[in-house]
Amino acid sequence: MHSLKNLLFVVLMSLGILSCEDQASKHSDTLSSGSVDISADETYRPVIEEQLRVFDSSYPDAKINIHYKPEAECFQDYFDNKAHLILVTRPLTKEEKALCEQKQIFTSSLELAKDAIAVIVNNVSPDSMLGLSEIKGILSGVYKKKYTVVFDNQASSTVRYITDSLLKGQQLGTNVFAAKGNAEVVKYVMNNPDAIGFVGSGYVMDSGDASGNGAFVKNVKVVAVQNDSTMQFYQPYQAYIAIKSYPLTRKLYYINRESYPGLGTGFANFLSRERGQLIFAHANLFPLRMNVVIRSADININR
Repeated sequence: MHSLKNLLFVVLMSLGILSCEDQASKHSDTLSSGSVDISADETYRPVIEEQLRVFDSSYPDAKINIHYKPEAECFQDYFDNKAHLILVTRPLTKEEKALCEQKQIFTSSLELAKDAIAVIVNNVSPDSMLGLSEIKGILSGVYKKKYTVVFDNQASSTVRYITDSLLKGQQLGTNVFAAKGNAEVVKYVMNNPDAIGFVGSGYVMDSGDASGNGAFVKNVKVVAVQNDSTMQFYQPYQAYIAIKSYPLTRKLYYINRESYPGLGTGFANFLSRERGQLIFAHANLFPLRMNVVIRSADININR
């Protein structure tokens, strides 16, 4: 009887291995080769482009086609099987997980990094420091100064975050408009003194800053936002994002639908491991899959 059980176990294991091999043989891509379509939140384009550049140089046989879109469209691609992997700012909801089960979609997800929504104004604007209540007033159109509010896209993760987390479902005012992407928001605010914009923090970091200290771009003013707990004002620097001193923070997730070791899984692994995490860190996002030590320091300005 004992020998029969062992034989049965070996047979079942062999069938399982053959099944996996048969499933893998149906696909032309592997963890490091082939072609795959991925949809990514347009907010993260600068850092994802850098991730892709390093990945491509390491795996020349891999072809990743990344489509940058508003977050809502990324999720639609995921359920329509137009994207094996999506990079978005929220996990699947309970209802979406149920839909995956209904459609027999294998799904896995992981938090990759944390970033922030930056509030930007024109360089001549007097408002360089704002409280959350003032920002709410601006968004609803009742603030003392009449601003034109600009977002990247009406279906973007930034709009969803602001309406869900800050306005708690309250309607945006009639002074709110959508541009065509984060870069266009920055450009509009730069050219319009009465504009205020909300963009991913990656779009206000100065990529040409040689100091490596995460300086902001000079063509717009990055607003310091008040933390209601500490009553202090913070700009979206990496350390303040990490410890949530800056109040408008969020996370970047990957959501994968591959049930085999394909290229989408290979890119997801890259993003969650050391090299990918270091790229997030260098882009002034806070990496969530590696240990980072943040130390406070006293600065003596008296010389």
